[in-house]
Amino acid sequence: MTEWQTSGCELVTIDDEIILAAARRQNLYPEAVSQAESRGTGRKLEVDFHRFEQTDAVRDLIREAILATADEGDVVIVAHAASFALADRESVLRVLVTASTERRLRRLSEAEGLDQKSAEKVLKESDKGRDAYLKRFYGVGRELPTHYDLVVNTDRFAPEEAVETIVQAAATVDPRTLPAAT
Repeated sequence: MTEWQTSGCELVTIDDEIILAAARRQNLYPEAVSQAESRGTGRKLEVDFHRFEQTDAVRDLIREAILATADEGDVVIVAHAASFALADRESVLRVLVTASTERRLRRLSEAEGLDQKSAEKVLKESDKGRDAYLKRFYGVGRELPTHYDLVVNTDRFAPEEAVETIVQAAATVDPRTLPAAT
């Protein structure tokens, strides 16, 4: 969990906490729950020593954890394709933050210290993994901008500007997210 402030508004970002919450629901090992998100996982997972669960049941726990976390309010869920789990909720702003392949490659190279060829391979695998995840969890054959309420291209915006744009858009969904007037 990461807390940060922008425009006087405190935001909590959630990622790994989703897996931990899903694991706690059924007293499973978080590593086993995390495995349910992986490609190539079979129909059953070993969730404890010689205890097996249907992979789809474990995936349902992840979706339930996303819903429960959203119910707490004032959170930004940054992974697990939460936008798809929360698609029917009017009180949620579903945001896709994206950039051109060139920009993404440059950021990946800088962040991980990779050469161009290695960065291309990592990015290609990451995108392939995301596509497979969406298909496995939500039956999405092709991710579209229309799956989101807001698409922010960070080729055009600095990270701080992107955050401000998202916070302002969130205020149209839930006015409580607007910073207090001074």
